[in-house]
Amino acid sequence: MDTSNSPRTTSETTPLVSAGTSKKPKTPLPKLQIGILMTLRLVEPIASMSIFPYINQLIRELGITGGDDAAVGYYAGITESLFFVAQTLTVLRWSRLSDRIGRKPVLLVGLSGTCMSMLCFGLSTTFWGLVVSRCMCGVLNGNVSVLEDYAGRIDRLLRIWLRDLPCFQIMWCIGGFIGPLIGGMLARPQDNWPELFAHPFWSKYPYFLPCAVSACMFVLGFLVVLFFLEEVSFTYYLDDRGGLSQISNMPMRSLLTPTIVIPIANYAMLALLDIALMAILPLFLSTPTYLGGLGFTPSRIGLWMGIYAMANGIFQALFFAKIVDWVGPKRFFCGAVSCFAPIILMFPIMSWLVHARGMVDHAITPTLISQLALTMIWDMAYGTVFMFITASAPTKNVLGTVNGLGQTSASMARVVGPAFATSLFAFSKEHNILNGNAVYVVFIVLAGVLRWLGSQVAR
Repeated sequence: MDTSNSPRTTSETTPLVSAGTSKKPKTPLPKLQIGILMTLRLVEPIASMSIFPYINQLIRELGITGGDDAAVGYYAGITESLFFVAQTLTVLRWSRLSDRIGRKPVLLVGLSGTCMSMLCFGLSTTFWGLVVSRCMCGVLNGNVSVLEDYAGRIDRLLRIWLRDLPCFQIMWCIGGFIGPLIGGMLARPQDNWPELFAHPFWSKYPYFLPCAVSACMFVLGFLVVLFFLEEVSFTYYLDDRGGLSQISNMPMRSLLTPTIVIPIANYAMLALLDIALMAILPLFLSTPTYLGGLGFTPSRIGLWMGIYAMANGIFQALFFAKIVDWVGPKRFFCGAVSCFAPIILMFPIMSWLVHARGMVDHAITPTLISQLALTMIWDMAYGTVFMFITASAPTKNVLGTVNGLGQTSASMARVVGPAFATSLFAFSKEHNILNGNAVYVVFIVLAGVLRWLGSQVAR
């Protein structure tokens, strides 16, 4: 029977990018599976983003800083980095395992592990409790690279990835919108709704409610994957003795070529600067004004971060594919990462405004909005770097491994990012280095390094 016209005849060893230049017709998408992936993209950022609005206040309340507000950044950075330490040690193993046993069981483990870790985080009353819960989350969750692998396997053409990427990005941004709102609005519910949360439990565990609500999102994702997600096929080949072996067992050393390494290096540096920005932003917003911050409450921090995430999702959904089509992936990536330096410059500008004019909303708000607008352009660099990594895989049968390598490198960068950024922020403020602005100078220099790396991408 002739199956040459069937999309299912695409071999796992078919190159991801065709050598032809003719325009291909749009391939019908498996809508249910795409919808499931979008659901997972919605719940994944909630765990990480929901803790940002209140993590600095939680550290203060634990009493480990001895009342030194400037030292909060050290402990907050360590807490945020430990997740990525654990993830770095395990994410590639999860990716390789998904090539062997399938994506579905790995996703189920990741969702259930994140759910449990969030509950443990909410019940932690010591710094070490926070450490253990975040490490648990990192060890058990390898879903990011597995999701990218799954999407790459069900998309038959790279063009489809570009066409539907905004859908995945907007779901990630909606999750980024929901997470900070959950963390900011539901933290310390006994203070906001004393009649509903009068039980002593809520005084002992004031941050359990946002963690519990976040955990419920992962229960939803678990059920959706369990009952509706279809597994993608495996590819086997005959070894020298005639037995069946998995082609994913090819040596990883053979994948360490410039074509693959350069996009991964860009992803790692992008992840380093992005997680540093995400750590500095709530720390800057929560830092008292006498130390050069804005002194925002957790609810206000959550509102600002939520507004940004929603606006970012809408912006990417409307403009990402059109801009990349018009400008080209490489030029767009280089332009997007060039926004990081002015984003960082906004922090000392806002500190100066507070010092010169006091905490006046009409002076701070336009600057903060400008910073968030530039951050939306910066964040679109992720879409293109994922395209670079997907296109760098020589065949689909190693796509899981290539994504795992990329995610491992990004996780290593994210290990360094939060602790380095918040510690440098605290050190700059404590010792008044460059009037407390040394942290910003360092990250502007690193932004220049990323801009150079972007120019080395082949396409």
